[in-house]
Amino acid sequence: MLEELNKYTFPAIFSETVRKHGNSMAYSFAGEEPISYADAARKIQALSAFLEKTGINPGDRVAILSTNMPHWPIAYFSITFMGAVAVPVLPDFSGTEVFNVLEHSEAKAVFVSSGLLSKIEGTRPETIKTGIQIEDFSVIFSDKEPVKFDAEAVPAGNYEVKEDDLASIIYTSGTTGRSKGVMLTHKNISFNAQRGKMIQDIDENDRFLSVLPLSHTYENTLGLILPLIGGSCVYYLRKPPTPPVLLPALEIVKPTMMLTVPLIIEKVYFNKILPAFREKAVLRFLYKIPLFRKKLNAVAGKKIYKTFGGNLKFFGIGGSKLNRTVERFLREAKFPYAIGYGLTETAPLLAGANPGETVFDSTGPAINGIELKINNPDKKTGEGEIWAKGPNVMKGYYKEPGLTAEVLTPDGWLKTGDLGIFDDNNNLFIKGRLKNMIVGASGENIYPEEIESVINNFQYVSESLVIEQKGKLVALVHLNMEELEKKYQHMKDDMEKIYEELLDELKEYVNTNVNKFSQINKVVLHPVPFQKTATLKIKRFLYT
Repeated sequence: MLEELNKYTFPAIFSETVRKHGNSMAYSFAGEEPISYADAARKIQALSAFLEKTGINPGDRVAILSTNMPHWPIAYFSITFMGAVAVPVLPDFSGTEVFNVLEHSEAKAVFVSSGLLSKIEGTRPETIKTGIQIEDFSVIFSDKEPVKFDAEAVPAGNYEVKEDDLASIIYTSGTTGRSKGVMLTHKNISFNAQRGKMIQDIDENDRFLSVLPLSHTYENTLGLILPLIGGSCVYYLRKPPTPPVLLPALEIVKPTMMLTVPLIIEKVYFNKILPAFREKAVLRFLYKIPLFRKKLNAVAGKKIYKTFGGNLKFFGIGGSKLNRTVERFLREAKFPYAIGYGLTETAPLLAGANPGETVFDSTGPAINGIELKINNPDKKTGEGEIWAKGPNVMKGYYKEPGLTAEVLTPDGWLKTGDLGIFDDNNNLFIKGRLKNMIVGASGENIYPEEIESVINNFQYVSESLVIEQKGKLVALVHLNMEELEKKYQHMKDDMEKIYEELLDELKEYVNTNVNKFSQINKVVLHPVPFQKTATLKIKRFLYT
């Protein structure tokens, strides 16, 4: 479709979708009546006219601080269709972080959902002139005579949006601390979404269930622009995707497409599936034998598939590396999972494969039209930093030329900061983050993520983090306290001793399953869950 148009801009794509699929359903809350693409187009026009009246011009920044809902894409497109720049803000950012993003981006207006109003009340940057409640587009505050949203209005201006115009500034929720504003153009995002459609074709019969924040580039490109290209319908949840909210929604929507992060399916496996196979001694014994394990996993897979609505054809997993044991389960369960790799800086997709072409422990090959290479690979292992080049690579970090120059080479290569290796079939294998890598006493490369994957396979471990302290490897471990206390409820007075014995057992287990220079020196109990980013990656900088 985009090749025919030869125009990678949101207005061009939306116009083409309305032409082909105007009556197809576009956006809805789960269990409610969706609006069509034609209706959405009219709302977008009316909201662009409203933004004009508040003083928004092409190039101005307009923030969206909102949970996912049908009005989120309406707001996003109303901004970008008129050549203004959307600044999506992660809902879980603190009030201080929100203030910093609004101030740094110099946003002139902000759309806010009612539950997040408290994050902008009180102090807000001087640049913010207008606040708009996203649920009904009413004005919360304004420095001029408030205007009312008119659903019949059309914009006065005739806007010509170009492919290289800035569409969005997305602020990273990075694991290393400081949040940076990634500048993405209409072409960066549109090209990437179109390449996503080449991996997994979709059409107006597909149904997406959105569980990740639209303010994150992963959901923004592949959960919003991709379904737009296909004329598919996207369903949102009114509350966070906890099991009591998610399970009924899956039954109602029966999604064909979902985008998730590893922690979601890892929790399903470690908290639901594995305990069921450990309950009885016979099952526990059989599950250790590969032939029986595969049969048991296949049975469990059918049940999970039904739980997810019974119509899934694509269950995308991205944002961080999937646990190997969980991936083995998904393969044996014949669950339609797909792995993708990318960065905010690349809008985001760099490598991936559809469910029928996944390669165990790999992200798959580079996306069509994108170049990937291992820069300065190790002569023995072939490992090195992954560099990327293509139409999806960002313009740079907003107002940060120094930081931009650190990651973008003069000839257009982006240094991803990730370490990887290619196999003979050009499938990419991620080893870990360059910044996380620990150099051993004899110069060996130690990848904490690989050790954590082993730790997380141990019974009762919820999550872990491996750090270096005084030249030694230390594992911080958060246990499933609820499960432990349930099992040892008759020994509540001895829980401290039980924890101690369990951590000793864990240390022995890990050290028999990793190479000699990845051996853990100490295991420390971490009593509360680790703080995480929007894609549920642990914020490492808080613990190292």
